[in-house]
Amino acid sequence: MTGPFIAHSTVLQCQSCSRIFKSDILPQMVQKWCNVGYDVLVYVGRALFQRYRTVREVSAELHLNNGNISDSEIGYLGKKFIYYLALCHQRATPKIRESMGYAGGYVLHLDATHEGNAPALMTAMDSLSEIVLGNVKIPSEHSDHIVPFLEKLQRDFDTPRACVHDMGKGICKAVSMVFPGTPDFICHFHFLRDIGKDFLESAYSALRSCLRKHKVSTRLHALAREMKQHLIEHESTSELMAISLMSGELPETTDQLSLVFAYSTALWMLNGKSSGDGYGFPFDRPLLVFAERIFQAEEHLQDLLDCRYDSNKIGRIFFGKLARIVSGLVNDIECRRILQELHWRCQVFDHLRKAMRIALPDGKKGLNDDGTPESVFSIRFAVQQFRGKLDTNAKWARDKQCHKMANQIDKWEKKLFADPIKVDTPNGQVMIYPQRTNNILEQFFRGIRRGYRRKTGNNTMRQLLQTIVADTPLVKNLDNKRYMKFLLDGKDNLEQLFAELESTISACPPEQPDKTDRILPGFRKLITLKNMPMYLTKLLAKI
Repeated sequence: MTGPFIAHSTVLQCQSCSRIFKSDILPQMVQKWCNVGYDVLVYVGRALFQRYRTVREVSAELHLNNGNISDSEIGYLGKKFIYYLALCHQRATPKIRESMGYAGGYVLHLDATHEGNAPALMTAMDSLSEIVLGNVKIPSEHSDHIVPFLEKLQRDFDTPRACVHDMGKGICKAVSMVFPGTPDFICHFHFLRDIGKDFLESAYSALRSCLRKHKVSTRLHALAREMKQHLIEHESTSELMAISLMSGELPETTDQLSLVFAYSTALWMLNGKSSGDGYGFPFDRPLLVFAERIFQAEEHLQDLLDCRYDSNKIGRIFFGKLARIVSGLVNDIECRRILQELHWRCQVFDHLRKAMRIALPDGKKGLNDDGTPESVFSIRFAVQQFRGKLDTNAKWARDKQCHKMANQIDKWEKKLFADPIKVDTPNGQVMIYPQRTNNILEQFFRGIRRGYRRKTGNNTMRQLLQTIVADTPLVKNLDNKRYMKFLLDGKDNLEQLFAELESTISACPPEQPDKTDRILPGFRKLITLKNMPMYLTKLLAKI
């Protein structure tokens, strides 16, 4: 990192025994047959994968240190960094396993991120030590692809004390095959999300179709833009009016007041589409809030129109346009029926949310919600009470969706509630408390997505999942002081650790065949032909 230099190494040979003596310092700085130091390798790896810098940004930073490296070389060094890190992680596995044994074992959290037809990146993490244990790229979340990954984890770290994951069939089947008898739990957040989607999706989709039929959102946006153009001509006045209204007082100047009322009402209705606590559907229902605000506004439009404080006719005209937009939806009998159904269904689902004490309405943690710290016993009791009500409530008992919800609770009940696990260790008996969500991995994958978006400006992960080295998530462990102690094994830094590997590994990471593509090599371009059968027929005719 101090710039290019030329090293002169003196090699000595003993005249008595012919033994060769070489410098011990130079190999700790630069790998044999390589012109890039270990410090540059580590710098590039950390910059790319910890600080999420682009190749060009890393190149510019190196240039400040008189290091002129091509973009392709930086990309190669990034892959080499992950390759070295994975080898060191494998060497440190026995120490990590021994440490886990003293702590009572580990709780295995499993999750995968995937997008489109790209391969899935699956990661295994111990929630007790927060160490990433292993990673693999697989074509899909089928149990056949997951089982070998779990078997390797078992060989490396022994059988976990418990497993936590989502409700995917592939993961559930693979865990039961590899870890039979191990306490196996599903994430409460995933359970609630899936059961809520099934319960609300039909009515919510009907409301979405109803809003589209009346084109309420499009018409309100157009009207708001039109009113804005009129208010721009009196921008200072309208701003003072808005400030006065916020303070709870009518402005001294009432000119344009009705236009301000109409404009504010339209924006308020549209803002309902941005409502929510950050959980996503079915916890957040922005279209429902949007529709409710339309109905609420319609009740007061006439009163606002009658209380006309200015003589400007423009505001009255826009109020009329606003009334015509919302009246179509408000007078739609089918829409009213859908809203009534959606209201009571939301009440049922929110009842279950409160029973499970996670992702609660008006929560402040959003997707980082791990649930409130109540005991599992009290949560189980509340869920059982809710489950009983699904049978005893006359309206709920007749509803097919409520019946499906009851079946889902019955199906997953044993995997929902994790009691503390007593474990004997060399230091005595300890209690292990499995987390009731898989947020530790959900947050991890969201961090990868944010980093990739920062580097590329692209929110889709498809290209990244196609090209990413499977062990890249191991970089997260570099922020774990306990893990670094196992990894370095007495060394001062990664540079010294990588230098020690020089005699046991090749200079270049070996190219591994990509087994994650669902389509065999060579077929992808062929199947994109518009008329492939005719193309093949013509080929056969030439034979």
